[in-house]
Amino acid sequence: MNEKTRNSMAVVQEQSDAELVAGCLEGDRESFARIVERYQRLLCSLAFSATGDLSKSEDIAQDAFVTAWQQLGKLREPEKLRSWLSGIVRNRIRRTWRSAERDPVALSEGEETIPNLASGENCAAGEAMEKEEQQLLWKALQSVPERYREPLVLYYREEHSVKAVAASLDLTESAVKQRLTRGRALLKQKLLQFVEGALERSTPGPVFTAGVIAAIATLSPPAKAAVTIGLGAAATHVSATAKTASLAGLLAMFSGAISAVFSVRAGLDQSRTQNERRATVWTAALLFGSFVVLILAVLGLRFAAARWTEHSVGLAVLSQVVVLGFALSWPLLLKSLLTHARNLRGRERRENPEAFADPRDSVDSKAGTYRSHFELLGIPFVHIRFAGPEPGSKPVVGWIAGGDRAIGILFAWGAFSCGLVSVGAVSVGVFTLGAVGVGLLSLGSVAFGYLSVGAMAIGQHAIGSLSAMGWKSALGGGFVLARDFAMGPIALAEHANDAVAEAFFANPHGDTLMLIFFVTVTLMTLVPVYLYAKGVRTRLGPKK
Repeated sequence: MNEKTRNSMAVVQEQSDAELVAGCLEGDRESFARIVERYQRLLCSLAFSATGDLSKSEDIAQDAFVTAWQQLGKLREPEKLRSWLSGIVRNRIRRTWRSAERDPVALSEGEETIPNLASGENCAAGEAMEKEEQQLLWKALQSVPERYREPLVLYYREEHSVKAVAASLDLTESAVKQRLTRGRALLKQKLLQFVEGALERSTPGPVFTAGVIAAIATLSPPAKAAVTIGLGAAATHVSATAKTASLAGLLAMFSGAISAVFSVRAGLDQSRTQNERRATVWTAALLFGSFVVLILAVLGLRFAAARWTEHSVGLAVLSQVVVLGFALSWPLLLKSLLTHARNLRGRERRENPEAFADPRDSVDSKAGTYRSHFELLGIPFVHIRFAGPEPGSKPVVGWIAGGDRAIGILFAWGAFSCGLVSVGAVSVGVFTLGAVGVGLLSLGSVAFGYLSVGAMAIGQHAIGSLSAMGWKSALGGGFVLARDFAMGPIALAEHANDAVAEAFFANPHGDTLMLIFFVTVTLMTLVPVYLYAKGVRTRLGPKK
């Protein structure tokens, strides 16, 4: 950009839209020239984004500026000049398409009613971009939805300025960045470099401005506006990367491991005989060991799929059968182990009564259970069972509940838990965190939910470090299966590891925000688990 052009643009930016409109209403054509200089890129880009024809787009934009000059007196809010001009050019685009549908010949004749005002610049544009290049450019851009095409066209015509594009389209800068990211991903890779250069070379310049001013030279100044009021702008707000998927999955596994450690410690503190302590260790080993077997099985299938790619589809499906089989059988294993623990406690009470002589160890001791006096709708606000499972014991119920089996309206923690927020080995709720979780938002080693995140995840949208299967989308570091969009080392979907899938998952800030969210939620849910284990040790642990 030369010094003269920079100085000219600086002058244009010194005056507000309202001041320039006021000058036009006084008959100052120089003020309108500055309006044209300020918004010619926007209008030409909107027209080009709709038509794909540089010459036609400049004709449409010129016609829009001429119409604006004639109707400027009707603009009641000069501060909204940009939106008003955009509306005029969009209306002109719609009329152009309607005319083309009715009579293509009439359209070409009708366009001649506007003088070919930018013939000099069109000639220059023709030197920079041959007809074949224009067709190739439009072929690439046409594959991009208009929502993403407009910001792309403007971005390369506005000297790569996100801020300028945001101002032109009344969008936030973050929304523009997201649309640019998706738009670029939707462009064919082999054409991207050419498209960027071609758009940069096609931007309108001073000749275009001179053409518009020449067109209004014989027209009378617009009538003054009756009222000038108001000031306003519209803002629009518009999923995670593969590495975030893996990190989130590892986070789920880590939180599950920490929860398991606290559970074992609590189980040992609840035990009163050597048989119970031995059973606690064996229970933890069986439950944890079964997960190790599952992980090794999925990793083995993944290795086989990478080694024998011709069988990758079958192995991917088999991996999901293994995950589903585990998810169905593991809760049954846990239920069986808890039943064994209750029966063992009953037998130990009969055969070793001296081990339960301490008042703390009576079936209904206050040390073994906490139930708050405050109730809401007949349900205790807090109800926690610190003692181990007893024969015939029922699930703990409360607004906040904890125990081997817990139903909490707001929060529940236990081997089996159900609640709004549910944390446990097998958890069911709106938000769940557990070894096997089922919820609207599920985080766990094996997670099922509308949005499921874990080592292995299944849901509407699934993110899994080892395996992910989603109805709509799936993202992960191993087997990734979905109906529509999938990204991962071994991906199966209508759009798998292609530009469309990349565009679907693209979000400039999604990976960071998502990771922060899951770290925060995990910490918030692990705190009650720690407090429960601490409470068991305080109430039932070895006496000092």
